[in-house]
Amino acid sequence: MGHAWSAYVTNRDTAPDLYNLPTFDPLYGFPEGRQERVMVATQEEMMKAQVPLDRRDYCAHLYIAWQRCRRDNFPNVFACKHSKHEYDRCEYEDFVMRMKEYEREKRLLARAKRKRLREEKEQLQD
Repeated sequence: MGHAWSAYVTNRDTAPDLYNLPTFDPLYGFPEGRQERVMVATQEEMMKAQVPLDRRDYCAHLYIAWQRCRRDNFPNVFACKHSKHEYDRCEYEDFVMRMKEYEREKRLLARAKRKRLREEKEQLQD
């Protein structure tokens, strides 16, 4: 409820749009640059492994390995707990990274609003 209240009621102008790309340069504030994320699994590999669309993210290669392990070790699927753990850890790290990007966008929008208000105040005083 806190996010919804903040995004849609109290801070509409500083809440990032969840359905569009970030508005700020991804390299802003990173003088040495950032490491670009790469997809390990190709589109062909995901189609061949019949990976569901909601699982086709940066962790798809671990999902494929986990499902392959389950298929090879059936009915003893508990032998694949290490593969499952790796996949879950990757999904968690991906979620944390996306939330950090959201918070970064939120802070930059609030900063831009403060700067805009400061400039408007200075123009009114002149």
